Amino acid sequence: MNKLLIISHTEHYKNSNGEIVGWGSTVTEINYLATQFDEIYHLAVFLNEDAPPSSLAYTSEKIHFIPLKPTGGKKILHKFDIVWNAPSTIFKVLKLLHKVDVFQLRTPTGIGVYLIPFLTLFVNKKGWFKYAGNWNQEKPPFGYAVQRWWLKKQHKKVTINGAWENQPKKCLTFENPCLTEEDRVLGNQTVKEKKLIKPYNFCFVGGLNENKGVQLIMDAFCEIAHPNLGTLHIVGDGVLREELEIKAKSIVSPVIFHGFLNKASIIEIYKTCHFILLPSKSEGFPKVIGEAMNFGCIPIVSDVSCIGQYIQNNNNGFLLHPINKEVLIHTINQCFKVAPDTFKAYLLINYTIAEKFTYAYYLLRIQKEILTERSITS
Repeated sequence: MNKLLIISHTEHYKNSNGEIVGWGSTVTEINYLATQFDEIYHLAVFLNEDAPPSSLAYTSEKIHFIPLKPTGGKKILHKFDIVWNAPSTIFKVLKLLHKVDVFQLRTPTGIGVYLIPFLTLFVNKKGWFKYAGNWNQEKPPFGYAVQRWWLKKQHKKVTINGAWENQPKKCLTFENPCLTEEDRVLGNQTVKEKKLIKPYNFCFVGGLNENKGVQLIMDAFCEIAHPNLGTLHIVGDGVLREELEIKAKSIVSPVIFHGFLNKASIIEIYKTCHFILLPSKSEGFPKVIGEAMNFGCIPIVSDVSCIGQYIQNNNNGFLLHPINKEVLIHTINQCFKVAPDTFKAYLLINYTIAEKFTYAYYLLRIQKEILTERSITS
């Protein structure tokens, strides 16, 4: 067993009990990684704000959270803040590297612009990089493009979303884990029991921002008046919430804004819905798709990044291309024509695929393809 340093942009908070909590999906992944290591140090962002309901605490005493000052943002001044704080961040990284055997840098992130070259050129330590964005994006943001260029040039392992033509051997196709064994059992029961009963319910799970396409969903629902259109569940929060709540008043079917929810509450929504909508402009592979597939929601998703490698149009879901209101309206109307037997077949295909998004499958691959001496480069 080894000691691991994880460097990420995951936001952490203190909850009402004074516990350090962080973004639920990342914290859960690290809780599972703790079964493979003696100790884990997580260097990540701490915010002096109220913790959202999606936050979770670490479950292992082997995990040590090290706070990092938040940097970056949309404004030019915020970009300079990343550079200004670089020496302090590098000093913390160096100090922690002396305590561990292996590191993982989770990218793309603002600090990745300088940490990838630093870890590549000046650190002789075992490690790997996780790139959670769209590896095959033609015109990524400048910071993402720089990080992807460095990751292609350096020699350590990189886990990426999807499988691509001429993919270097060091770049390993890895699914983002999001499902426990308990989730699989509950998902199996849900898939067996779920039926295509009218009206059909839809859900969106993600940030209420322009990139995630939630505005597109609202625009489409404003123009759909099909008798089988049921409730639209919006899970998440963001800058567009107030605008979307106003627009929802023009939709004939019920729209419920849930805000941030914990995973158990999101699962209850998956169980009541027939379809999940995610018309994102750009993605890696969102964990919510794997979760929704496990709990019997047919994906209606953008044909971007590697999503089309898991979702095949009219086979186990619906791919949106191009991503616009007209295509989304047409696709939703197609859903109303799905036969009950076809719906059931989609559910079974997706439940089988979702096995790849379990923590058990993830840990097995980490052990065999990342942590073994012959699979990780120092």
